Amino acid sequence: MGSGTTPGPARRLRVALDATPMLGHPTGVGVFCQGALQALSERDDLDVSAYAVSWLRRDVVAAHVPAKVRVQQRPMPARPLHAAWKRGSTPKVEWFFGKVDVVHGTNFVVPPTKHAGTVVTVHDLTPLHFPELCTPATLAYPDLIRRALRRGAWVHTVSDFVASEVVDAFEVDPSRVVTVAHGVPELPSVSLGEAGRLVERYLPDGAARYILAVGTAEPRKDLPGLVRAFDQLASRSGHDDLVLLLAGQPGWGDDALTAAIDHAQAAKRIIRTGWVDDVTLSALLSQAAVLAYPSLYEGFGFPPLQAMVAGAPVVATRAGAIPEVVGDAAVLTAVGDTDGLAGALDQVLTDAELRARLIAAGTARAATFSWDRCGEGLAHLYRRIAGDRRD
Repeated sequence: MGSGTTPGPARRLRVALDATPMLGHPTGVGVFCQGALQALSERDDLDVSAYAVSWLRRDVVAAHVPAKVRVQQRPMPARPLHAAWKRGSTPKVEWFFGKVDVVHGTNFVVPPTKHAGTVVTVHDLTPLHFPELCTPATLAYPDLIRRALRRGAWVHTVSDFVASEVVDAFEVDPSRVVTVAHGVPELPSVSLGEAGRLVERYLPDGAARYILAVGTAEPRKDLPGLVRAFDQLASRSGHDDLVLLLAGQPGWGDDALTAAIDHAQAAKRIIRTGWVDDVTLSALLSQAAVLAYPSLYEGFGFPPLQAMVAGAPVVATRAGAIPEVVGDAAVLTAVGDTDGLAGALDQVLTDAELRARLIAAGTARAATFSWDRCGEGLAHLYRRIAGDRRD
């Protein structure tokens, strides 16, 4: 027989997430941080805080996180701390923001802790597969992941594809590698008239349709390959009114992209917008004839799902986790196949029945991803980690 007392509510788990990727113009990792923090902050079973490994911008992070997320920390200078964590297990991160149950390193790096359990998000393994496509900073990620694993960290991945790669590459227990997929980044609603005005400023005279690509100009995105495919397509009958819009900030693949555009016969029909805000991105997606996603390798991929929400058909490569993410809601081509990419784009642009099927399938596919589901999965993972730490 029990004592007759009713157990009280479970203690709220204290979780600290690295929000550094949200500073500046956030890439996909920053978007993940925003979506995950919002979902987690709305849960009654968690006490969520954020920290930033940054000296100059440490006070800025509070303006970027959801209202319910606490930001209270001592200064964390990035360069000396990352150097120290590459060499050993000090300083312990609790010294900077106090006692928590779980620390979540959202961008390949999780600091050493004194008592807290740890989890590190591995978005992809580009540094291992394509070191030539990486910056010196990202080339350090594999060693930082190994150090975290030796200290007992769990691994969060955003796709089963990456989870399998992590298990193979780092010889880690599969039970400690957990997949929790992203949600779809929400974009502002834009009226048809406003979308038309926003798009019109990028289109040259005579242009009526455009292929859209979204992403930073980095080698992994293979935007030069897309330029070559578009150059083939632009010369075909019936595509005189077609242009290619490349939306995204400059990156370390700029030189190769610029060279590809300079060599294209249809160079005047290739437009680089630079970084665009969310309102403009929403407009561009809603009016696009097709979204092209020609990556060499991806651990997840937000733009195809955002295009599906906006009602744009998608052509992508069979790179990494892309087939897992898009399912049957996109036309997929072989990685690096310029002719195949041009042919797939041509097919989607000219086959009305195919376009209608892709748009309908895309709407259904995108609906299977949500930030609430992401938050639920991460909260469950944090409970497992905290329980494992107590055991």
